[in-house]
Amino acid sequence: MEELAKEAGITVRTVRFYRERGLIPPPRREGRIAWYDAHHLARLRTIAALLERGHTLNGIAELSDAFDKGRDVGELLGFGEATEEQPVRLTPEELADHFAGEVTPENLAAAMDLGYLGTDGDEIVHISRRLLDASSTLVRKGVPLAAVLEAGQRVREHADALAELFLTVMRTHAPATAEVDIEQLRPLAKSVVEAELSMALDRRLNQP
Repeated sequence: MEELAKEAGITVRTVRFYRERGLIPPPRREGRIAWYDAHHLARLRTIAALLERGHTLNGIAELSDAFDKGRDVGELLGFGEATEEQPVRLTPEELADHFAGEVTPENLAAAMDLGYLGTDGDEIVHISRRLLDASSTLVRKGVPLAAVLEAGQRVREHADALAELFLTVMRTHAPATAEVDIEQLRPLAKSVVEAELSMALDRRLNQP
């Protein structure tokens, strides 16, 4: 604990306090020796960064609990699944910078439930660079993150319905292909959806 405190630039008393509050996980024990590792040091540095940004210890404790109980990166991304999306690794303080003042335990839990966020040790993994950029842009324009996540849930429901529609059409009317080739279907589906969405936006914006 003394070595960990020295590396983190804090006192042993502070480390013990954080441990008692559940802000850092317990050490690995071998007999009477307690071993702290890079995971603990990274968590302490994250706590320091969040405190500098104005977060309270109660808020940090709730966020830490959400991180520890959230989906891990394997569950979030899956293995062997085809995707065009580029995952983004973030520290908790980098996430806070993307959504200044909006990274609450409630919003974090909602993002994890939606499948936008997962955890990998002390890092957070966002499922998609494009979704991260779009959602952070909306928040910078004044849209509350809670509203962005609620809209994301509704978009997810419509997207799932559209995906099912395209797959059903292909499997029904192109039975010669036993398995749908996702790399052939993906650009066709995207073209249709993007064109229809563009025209729908034009119609809504041109309404008197």
